[in-house]
Amino acid sequence: MERYSGKKVLIIGLGKTGFALINLFNQFKCEIRVTDIKPIFDLNKPVKRLKKVNPTPAMTLGEHKEEDFLAADIVVYSSSVDPNMPQLQAARNAGKEVYSEFSFAYANCKKPIIAVCGSKGRTTIAHMIGFALKLDKKNVFVGGTSSEPFCNFLVQPEKDTIDYVVVEVSPLQLQSMDNFSPVLAVYPNIDERTIDGRFKTAGEYIENSLKVLKNLTPENYLIVNFDKLSSNSILRNSQAQTFWYSRKSFVKMGVITEIQGTHFHEKRVHSNTHYHSEFKVNKMRIVGQNNRENLLGAITALKALKVSDASIQECIEKFPGIPHRMEFVIEKSGVKFYNDAKSETMAEMAETLKNLKGSVILISGGKDTEQMYEGYNEIINEKVRLMVLVGECKENMNRIIGDSTQTFLVGSFDESILLAFQKSRTGDTIILCPGNDSTDIFRDYEEKGNYFKKLIFQL
Repeated sequence: MERYSGKKVLIIGLGKTGFALINLFNQFKCEIRVTDIKPIFDLNKPVKRLKKVNPTPAMTLGEHKEEDFLAADIVVYSSSVDPNMPQLQAARNAGKEVYSEFSFAYANCKKPIIAVCGSKGRTTIAHMIGFALKLDKKNVFVGGTSSEPFCNFLVQPEKDTIDYVVVEVSPLQLQSMDNFSPVLAVYPNIDERTIDGRFKTAGEYIENSLKVLKNLTPENYLIVNFDKLSSNSILRNSQAQTFWYSRKSFVKMGVITEIQGTHFHEKRVHSNTHYHSEFKVNKMRIVGQNNRENLLGAITALKALKVSDASIQECIEKFPGIPHRMEFVIEKSGVKFYNDAKSETMAEMAETLKNLKGSVILISGGKDTEQMYEGYNEIINEKVRLMVLVGECKENMNRIIGDSTQTFLVGSFDESILLAFQKSRTGDTIILCPGNDSTDIFRDYEEKGNYFKKLIFQL
């Protein structure tokens, strides 16, 4: 990393990844310029934050000037930036070092990498793997997202002691990489989708999703969801040691003699990866079918890495979930609290409710964005014993879905948590699931979820 000292660096994008890169290159006393295509009036908060950085980087906002790219020694861009942008191509043609944030971090990471690929479930599986590895006394970095960019590994004070780097890898991150070679890759699913400006066809998206396979060797491990991807010939023919996982029983499907991996059989998780293990899941903290499926993927990866059965079982029982995504917070007086602040649409709220069992008290509401509330009466009536509405939209929500269950309207967010707890009884689940944008009184869903957790611990 010392070779970057004093270099001229151009960073594209003023998001969380951009600030992580600024922090990284500032440590090497680089001459930094930041460029963002958005005009300055759309970047008020980032610009204010940028001006507090010492030394403050130079800025080009509202456009990408080719001269900025040609004046830099190193150009680094986030995964949201099109790698085929003309200015990037001009920099490459001029012999500049051009990296995506992910490829730059990979080029400078000398630790074994565990990659969680595919379209959905990446965050949960990555954090489950990291959680269990830490229980197994390993030093781990988990990242690869906008909230924890891969490049943050490079500024870890004790990065030399890290045993494994666990990263989420999206098709966008793989688009500009051909040499990515982890020691283990997990594929929970691959959607057929397009992304404007990046992947014109579903075929392009899938091809980039599978790029990792080109570099896997017989010494590497490949973990694949049998239920979603067993028909994919590319995954089936990988050179890596392949282990499958399924929510169905391999015994009942008659495939247990054909494949190795992990499956659910007779109310327990069975894994025959390296050697046979059984795990109890009746005390699993996180809820939902998707999370149970994610758990099977994580267990299979952990078994491939020869993590102890005791650490895996402890992970099953103690892993709280991802912050703000059906995150288990605490159990108080026989009442369980979950934070699902990231569910900011009614469709996401409905999906969350489908995954809950037992008696539910729902705290919902937020900014009034004229969202449609029709069509959700049935799921609320089926799943929710009591609903507490708060925020700008509470009147609209109450008018349309308030009769679906016992409903209370409150004047403040603090009051909503207090009322929910007062109305609860042993065995209830209280969940914050706004179903609406959180920016009526909070900066974003993260601030709302963190404040929710703070209030719970003060009860």
